[in-house]
Amino acid sequence: MKIQESAENYLETILIIHERKGEVRSIDIVNELDYSKPSVSIAMKNLRENGYINVNKDGYITLSDKGLEIAEKMYERHRLISHCLELMGVDPHVAVEDACRIEHVISQESFEAIKKYAARLEK
Repeated sequence: MKIQESAENYLETILIIHERKGEVRSIDIVNELDYSKPSVSIAMKNLRENGYINVNKDGYITLSDKGLEIAEKMYERHRLISHCLELMGVDPHVAVEDACRIEHVISQESFEAIKKYAARLEK
């Protein structure tokens, strides 16, 4: 099932915050993305209803298995693409912003080819 780019961004952000802090609440996402509280609240409701996240009674957010799968996929793409762009001389800030857009539209075939090429460069 294909989900929207914004949902992929939220899932990736939850993963990043969790790796950094160990726990995630909606306010952490608000602060990380600089979005409004109502926007994040609506997004979390939609992600929860569609089975991508779980929210406990204290408001802590965790990724479901299918949410984690998407988040890890996006984060891997983001890191590799931004790294490759930087290696090609792109300013790090620009590389991160471009990677954030590219990670959602690149085909799996193209991403795998980039991944293989990058692995050869690192040797």
